[in-house]
Amino acid sequence: MTDQRARIEWRDGVPIAQAFDDPYYSLDNGVAETQHVFLAGNDLPARFSGDFLIAELGFGTGLNLLVTWAAWDNAGRPGTLSFTSFEAFPMAIDDMAEALGHFEELKPYAEALLAKWTPESGKVALPDGPTLEVITGDARDTLPAWDKCADAWFLDGFSPAKNPELWEPDLLAAVATHTKSGGTAATYSAAGAVRQALSEAGFEVTRVPGFGRKRHMTRARMPDAK
Repeated sequence: MTDQRARIEWRDGVPIAQAFDDPYYSLDNGVAETQHVFLAGNDLPARFSGDFLIAELGFGTGLNLLVTWAAWDNAGRPGTLSFTSFEAFPMAIDDMAEALGHFEELKPYAEALLAKWTPESGKVALPDGPTLEVITGDARDTLPAWDKCADAWFLDGFSPAKNPELWEPDLLAAVATHTKSGGTAATYSAAGAVRQALSEAGFEVTRVPGFGRKRHMTRARMPDAK
């Protein structure tokens, strides 16, 4: 059986995916990066209400989930939060624990996640938090078969140059198909091919200022149904 676990090396406390030679989060500030790219990029937490579903390409360390969970708690809105992530190479729990241990402000959320979820656990209800489902396998296969539509997407694969599979036009078209009317997507990538693929899939695409060393990032919105 092929080993589907992520292979990690550490550089200055930051986990690097050996298969892609790319860090799992910003070398500058991982929490601030998630807040800028994925929360602000999807107009969150302002849009939190009712039963809100976030979907993600690339679960990684789980940092995006934890930052989102904290924002949901702080927003204090009624409703429920669901978080579905598509991940081909889940990280071992010990590696996740080491990575998330760098973010003291998220410690209660990290402890709750690590106590409740494993790559084999399937869908889990986190205590006083979101329902989490990490769908393992190649997203090019698993996403088209998914039976839900997201309010917001976090497109967080490794860089298009190193992980082109998560940025293929067919996969981004599947993202569009699984986005609600008026739903959004955001990514740190501003690559022309990514923006073109999102546009061709039906999103309204905008290039906006990026985080840290990234000059630009991409926001996308699915037009309201007529």
